[in-house]
Amino acid sequence: MNRLAVIFTICLTIFSCKNEKNDSTTTDAYSGATKMSDSLIYPEETNFKSLRQVTFGGDNAEAYWSFDDKQLVFQSNNKKWGVNCDQMFLMNADETLNDSIAPPMVSTGKGRTTCSYFLPDNKHVIYASTHLSDDKCPEVPLKENGKYIWPIYDSYDIFIADLEGNIVKQLTHEDGYDAEPTVSPKGDKIVFTSTRSGDLELYTMNLDGTDVKQITDELGYDGGAFFSPDGTKLIFRSSRPKTEKEIKEYKDLLARGLVEPSDMELFICNADGSDMRQLTHLGKANWSPFFHPSGEKVLFSSNFESEIGFPFNLYMIDIDGKNVKRVTHGNTFEAFPVFSNDGKHLIFSSNRHNGGTRDTNLFIAEWQD
Repeated sequence: MNRLAVIFTICLTIFSCKNEKNDSTTTDAYSGATKMSDSLIYPEETNFKSLRQVTFGGDNAEAYWSFDDKQLVFQSNNKKWGVNCDQMFLMNADETLNDSIAPPMVSTGKGRTTCSYFLPDNKHVIYASTHLSDDKCPEVPLKENGKYIWPIYDSYDIFIADLEGNIVKQLTHEDGYDAEPTVSPKGDKIVFTSTRSGDLELYTMNLDGTDVKQITDELGYDGGAFFSPDGTKLIFRSSRPKTEKEIKEYKDLLARGLVEPSDMELFICNADGSDMRQLTHLGKANWSPFFHPSGEKVLFSSNFESEIGFPFNLYMIDIDGKNVKRVTHGNTFEAFPVFSNDGKHLIFSSNRHNGGTRDTNLFIAEWQD
């Protein structure tokens, strides 16, 4: 979800805007970091062979590749595209979008949507939407007692749509939150987050919505899950309240359809929920994980090196929890890294090169290990 991106970009309004110069380097006014004027890549970002910005306005996030790597589906709230909150859009992988010309919308344009993903036939996508409850965008609370919060709308359900935006099947019908679906690279399973048990847990199901199985069962928010390249493992973010005070705060917020995202770690398990273990022990917010093509590493977004809650950067860690490596070196917000199925490209969301605005855009990098 790009709710954390929205929260972060609001925070940036207390700082001066970026001043981009026309000489050999540009300086990021947030901390003085420099990058070459003929490139979007900071010098330390050695995993990026090249980098291309593909959107230019609004908040654009959670872009996912078709199984043949020819198209991308993503969510955006770009008002120039005639939407008031996140809807799902389609683009070609080699395309660069003009913010004044809307790409094809594959959601209904009603309610709020989140977390789309291609199905293996490359002709359909899944996504979560609140449109059955209300055509209007639901409210987005940002703070509770001075702390940042995410809304967990109980009106979210998961749908399959064709690439013309026609809903062909509703996959979930349970009361409560059903969202955050992603598809196994094997093309046989969907993992998603639901409150049907009374807590935010992970579940898997077949592509047609059958054979639903609960994967997690420990108190806390389990979400943002992805399968490993071979479909045998899951990586996800989780809060794990332990103290009596933490548990009460978590339960009280959840009862009101809210969670606090500022303290999350990554967990990894087998696709059936066995061999569950905590992958990171970094503190602060570690989230939006995605497996490296090798299946032996995970990319994720974190602010664990940040003194005041931001910036967020991309990091890589081995699946045994060792060798944390910083991948991006921005001073704003980098998140939602997703590898193409052939492993050659990485798409992610960033506030870099936004002219000092709040815009969060999509970038595609040629990846090199």
